[in-house]
Amino acid sequence: MPHFVNRDQIFAHQVHLLEHKLRSKEERILELETENALLHLRLAECMGKLRRDHEEDVIVAKRHCQHQGNVQKSTLVPLAKLLSHVQALKKDLRDVFAVCMGFATELENQHKQLLEWIGIISTAVQGDQSDDTQRLQAQVASLERSLQEEKERHGSERLRRKQIHNTLIELRGNIRVHCRVRPILPFDHIQGCFSTNGPSSSEVVVQAVSDDSVLVNFAKPGIPLINKMFEFERVHGPEDSQDGVFEEIKPLLTSLLDGYNVCIMAYGQTGSGKTHTMIGSQNDDPKHPERDSQEGIIPKAANELFKLISEKPAERHTVEVSMVEVYNNELLDLLAKDDDGAAVGVKREVITTSTGTSEVPCLMYELVHSPEEVMQLLSAVLRLRAHNPTLVHGDSSRSHLIVTLTVTSMNPNPQALAQRLQNTRQNVQRGPQKQWWSPRCPRAASSRFSSSGSCAQSAPCPSPCLPSLYVTPQEPLRTKLQLVDLAGSECAGTSGLSGAALWESSCINRSLSALSDVLRALAEQRPHVPYRNSKLTHLLQDSIGGDAKLLVMLCVSPTQHFLSETLQSLGFGYRARQIQRHTPHGKNAGLKRK
Repeated sequence: MPHFVNRDQIFAHQVHLLEHKLRSKEERILELETENALLHLRLAECMGKLRRDHEEDVIVAKRHCQHQGNVQKSTLVPLAKLLSHVQALKKDLRDVFAVCMGFATELENQHKQLLEWIGIISTAVQGDQSDDTQRLQAQVASLERSLQEEKERHGSERLRRKQIHNTLIELRGNIRVHCRVRPILPFDHIQGCFSTNGPSSSEVVVQAVSDDSVLVNFAKPGIPLINKMFEFERVHGPEDSQDGVFEEIKPLLTSLLDGYNVCIMAYGQTGSGKTHTMIGSQNDDPKHPERDSQEGIIPKAANELFKLISEKPAERHTVEVSMVEVYNNELLDLLAKDDDGAAVGVKREVITTSTGTSEVPCLMYELVHSPEEVMQLLSAVLRLRAHNPTLVHGDSSRSHLIVTLTVTSMNPNPQALAQRLQNTRQNVQRGPQKQWWSPRCPRAASSRFSSSGSCAQSAPCPSPCLPSLYVTPQEPLRTKLQLVDLAGSECAGTSGLSGAALWESSCINRSLSALSDVLRALAEQRPHVPYRNSKLTHLLQDSIGGDAKLLVMLCVSPTQHFLSETLQSLGFGYRARQIQRHTPHGKNAGLKRK
């Protein structure tokens, strides 16, 4: 059957749908209105920002324009002033140019006037010119002759001074002994506290009573009285400075350049001040900055040597340095280096050459040009030297250090030159008939000379040749300055040594005994001197024997604790003073060469 359709429901449903759509549209309209309001707000903000940016740009543009205007105003004013100054300078320059032109004209006129005056004056004096010229030439010739005479006199006086100086040194003795008594040091009191005699062992028993005398005075109950006086060439007390000690040694360096070997050695017990005397020490006391450096004999001798060389610019000298140590009777070269360039002690041997001099093959020598270079080498090798603490001294040297400065000079021995000059003068004064022949003469190769020195040929030489003195080429003259810091003599019981240190002490004492034996043999004038009993004496053979100059610096301690070692050192010096050496007869006959 047909369905019944309710139209009211249909219409109500459609109305409901339309109402729903209407509400949806209204909601959409509300959303769009909200968005539109938000867009209007954003548009207003953007427009405000644009207006503010525009206003700021306008303000900046205005400020820029104002700044440019101010800059133009500030620039135009200095430019105007500068322009006015330039115009004023141009005007002044024109004025100066005009003045210069006036000066040039005036100078030209004065030049012409001077030329006219010179012509007039030359014409006026032309008549007397010949007499004045001859008189001036005679005066110049006389002055040249006087200058030549003074040069010859200066040369002869210089040779004479060297002869007198070396004669004086020989009269004083080729072997000289100086003594230096050190001051009391802090470890003297420490040694006194530990000694069996109590604190009195630090009592002073050795005194320098004069410039050449040392007094040893020791008197104790139950002990034999000791009252001895020792005399030496010079005695230095505790108050004497390093400069005062070196002033007495300085003349020996002049003998070095005159052709003599020189040796200066410091001898004494451990802790007596040998290293301080020879090398020096640094004073770290800030209260006395003037005592910062107390240089010893070695640096002062190097300074004096180069000073003497600089005073002889006409002579050519070269100085070479070698440094060795004698440790356990072995000779070690302290300047030798390994493959890496580090300094190491290399063992060397001492030999005696055919001429009787001692030599060390393969010994390293360093060429030096200043005392600073010598001290740099010495500072480097001192780190290699053997040291070992003992009860007597906290840093005792256990080896003998020998620093040798070898001077090579091209000038001949002054005494030999003086002797040849004297012989030549005597031969010339004997008669003018005596003819001298030079090896450079063309006939010298085929001629035979008679015993009188004249040519035996029947035909004389067309012109007399000069004596051989003037044609003998100069040969190098080599002299050695040996500066020795000996290891200290000591008693093993006092030093508290044992083991390897005891062996070191035994080697030191044996080498010092060998040195004493050599000096005793020289003093007794024995036919054989035992130089080869020790490497030390064998190395120093050239500086102890012959005509070499030897100075022994005895370093002694003043206190009772070291009395036995002090007496031994003073006895050594006394024996060294007994040596009387004769001056070699052939000294002046030729050059002294190594």
